[in-house]
Amino acid sequence: MLKHGEITEQIIGAAIEVHKTLGPGLLESAYHACLCEELRAREIPFRDRVALPVIYKNKQLEAGYEIDILVRETVVIELKSVQEIHPVFEAQLLTYMKLAEKPVGLLLNFNVEYLRNGLIRRVL
Repeated sequence: MLKHGEITEQIIGAAIEVHKTLGPGLLESAYHACLCEELRAREIPFRDRVALPVIYKNKQLEAGYEIDILVRETVVIELKSVQEIHPVFEAQLLTYMKLAEKPVGLLLNFNVEYLRNGLIRRVL
C-alpha cells in the first residue's frame, strides 16, 4: 500500500505534466478534464466529482457539494484556476477533507507560472 506522500507525489507529477502542456490561463474545467486524463494514463485510481453530503443532526443531506477528484480513496483534490489563492479555498479543502473523512488534500491552482506556486498540501 502506498503512503500518503507517495500518492501526493504521483498526483503532483500528473498535475505538473498537465500544467507544462497547457500552461496557465484556461478555465478550471479544462484542467480538470486533462488531470483526469493524465491520472487515467498513469493508471492512478481516482473518482471524479464525488458527491459530498452534509451530516446535520445525524441526518445525511445532499447540499450540492462535491470533491473535484478523489485519488486512491484517500486524497481530496480541489482544483482552481484563479489569480490568487484566497484563504476561503484552503478552508473549503479542509472542510471537504473533514466531511469525507479523508486524511490528505491538495489544492491545485493552475493559473500560475509554475505549478509549485499554486500548490497547497494539507493533512488532518
